[in-house]
Amino acid sequence: MNGIRTRKQVKDTRNGMADAGGVNRRSTENIFLFYPNLIGYSRIVLAIASLYYMPLHPRTCSLLYSISCLLDALDGLAARYFEQSTRFGAVLDMVTDRCTTACLLVFLSSAWPRWSLLFQGLISLDLASHYMHMFATLTMAGSGQSHKKVDQSRSQVLHLYYTKKSVLFAFCALNELFFIALYLLSFSSPILSPSLLQPIPNAPGSSLQPGNPAHPPAFSLFPNPYSAGALELARANKMDSFWPWVIAGISFPVMAGKQFINIVQLVKASKWLAEGDLELRRNQGLPKRNK
Repeated sequence: MNGIRTRKQVKDTRNGMADAGGVNRRSTENIFLFYPNLIGYSRIVLAIASLYYMPLHPRTCSLLYSISCLLDALDGLAARYFEQSTRFGAVLDMVTDRCTTACLLVFLSSAWPRWSLLFQGLISLDLASHYMHMFATLTMAGSGQSHKKVDQSRSQVLHLYYTKKSVLFAFCALNELFFIALYLLSFSSPILSPSLLQPIPNAPGSSLQPGNPAHPPAFSLFPNPYSAGALELARANKMDSFWPWVIAGISFPVMAGKQFINIVQLVKASKWLAEGDLELRRNQGLPKRNK
């Protein structure tokens, strides 16, 4: 009847208002201020701070860099707990990982020029494999598909790597730990940097003990204290090499396994894209001309 509302109509009206309120709340959400993304920004700040201390302060740099890497696990937990998993957050996380590792490897290239080609290859492999994997996922599986959801039929290695969070964390953590150990060894190891620790013949006070470089101060040899030679000399024999060697030895097999996974990821993504190209060409009737 006119002017009288049934219980159903009232209920529908309330449900409509609740739905509208939910839509309004969702539309006013600021993705950039989600908790996991704020953690991602803090990772970037810590990484930049570690780069500032990287040339001459190994302990401070290693601490800041390690915290930045450990927060990588925390942002994922926050995303699931607060139901704030976003594509922006996933890309921010991956880009931060790639950039921080690349920056550390660039430093290692400058610290050990004779190994620079190897470090450059590791940077290229890391960037190429993750870009190809991300692009293949978005192209072949759709924009709503996460790059961490890998079907077992496509690759058992990648399926295990991405679906088992403990496996993913162990590989990523020990991979970074190996490079941190190499970074610390650039301040200490006469095996990797023998030219830094050659004693001066018949020079009083020459010593190869940690904290007592065998060479004169850098400022007495180099007019620019920030030149490559001065910085290399300043790093010489600055700390003991025992624990960095232990960490490097323990983490090396996992680091090597991580590079193997990068190769698998690159190859599988390339084949996936090639499959998509073949299907697209068949749908377009190509080639249209028979030679």
